[in-house]
Amino acid sequence: MIDWQARDTSTHQGHVIAHVLGATALGYFIWDEAVYILLDIGFVWTIFRDGEMGLMPHPVAISELETTETIRAQLKADIDALLVNGPGASVLLLMLPIPGCQITDVSFFDRGEERRLLVAGEDANLVVETSLESAEIRVYS
Repeated sequence: MIDWQARDTSTHQGHVIAHVLGATALGYFIWDEAVYILLDIGFVWTIFRDGEMGLMPHPVAISELETTETIRAQLKADIDALLVNGPGASVLLLMLPIPGCQITDVSFFDRGEERRLLVAGEDANLVVETSLESAEIRVYS
């Protein structure tokens, strides 16, 4: 993580992070300028490219997306499959699974116009990198 500088989280970010600790990330999808991570507690953790974040019950998060009903239905099917079968769900239409990531810690970093969120898990980590300049979002596990 050369050149990445640790960054303090805002009060709101800290509040969201406190709620996701202990939850397991099951899968994610990238939409518009955010990554949406489904948690086993039935909530979707939204991380925007500037590092801001939110936490909503999955039906609310999906209903608020500006997209077609077809896309919403596909996301709902993926969420149902992940909540029932975990990241081993056999058929996912839009979401990508996240295996073995029960969240133990979350750290926030920046490097110029880039942001990095390191989600430490018991068996695996998840890294979300974003660019304010290009609007690119990358997720690594």
